[in-house]
Amino acid sequence: MTEPAWRTSTYSGSNDNCVEVADNTPRVLVRDTKDHDAGTLNVAPAAWSSFTAYASGLAD
Repeated sequence: MTEPAWRTSTYSGSNDNCVEVADNTPRVLVRDTKDHDAGTLNVAPAAWSSFTAYASGLAD
């Protein structure tokens, strides 16, 4: 199994008030930047793509 490569959004700035995403695995993993022990969301890549496309449209 591939080890998750976590990254934080560039929009989070320096306050770490964001989520981290690992999309180098068969499923997309999402976790809280400040509380890694709170749990991890595990979603299908197609669902993640749909979500980010929708969220990107809200920012416009």
